[in-house]
Amino acid sequence: MILQVWGGGCYLLNKILFALGEGRSEKGARLFKLIGWVVYILGVPAWVIILVGKQNWIAASLEAGALPAMFLGLYVVWLSLETTPRTFDRIAGIFTYVALIFGTVYSFIDYGGLTSLSQILEIGSVGGFLFGSLLLARGNRKGWLFFMLMNGSMGALMLIQGKPFLTVQQAVSLGFVVYGYIKSARR
Repeated sequence: MILQVWGGGCYLLNKILFALGEGRSEKGARLFKLIGWVVYILGVPAWVIILVGKQNWIAASLEAGALPAMFLGLYVVWLSLETTPRTFDRIAGIFTYVALIFGTVYSFIDYGGLTSLSQILEIGSVGGFLFGSLLLARGNRKGWLFFMLMNGSMGALMLIQGKPFLTVQQAVSLGFVVYGYIKSARR
């Protein structure tokens, strides 16, 4: 339960901060996003432990593999950059793709192929997570749409795996993601 509160709380707080930052002045948005990226990064260890404990190999490897994208987002906001530095963007992308391949191959080996609903939900979740993180790090509001896919898939996964706290956390996060997307569209 401690891991659920730690990981779920950090990720929920991240979504709240990002969503609230969308409607603010440039300075206010920057502060919300800075804190949001830090909180997001702090939640990664708990999520990796939870996911490994349920043999969610795809999601666990990609949570860890997306750390460079999260640090890239933090870096871009910290320096108030308009665009991401090309080298850092490529490095984050390489980590993303390598993690995606590793986690998927390992899961397919462990499960004997794509044989379970949990694997399908993991693919939806991590695809939404990685592409959402990369797009938001680049300042592209379409990242919110991928976060919707992530929250829906992960919420369903946590529901079928008996993690009620994380199921509720994902549902609440989804609400803030929708709010953030609407605010970014108006901006």
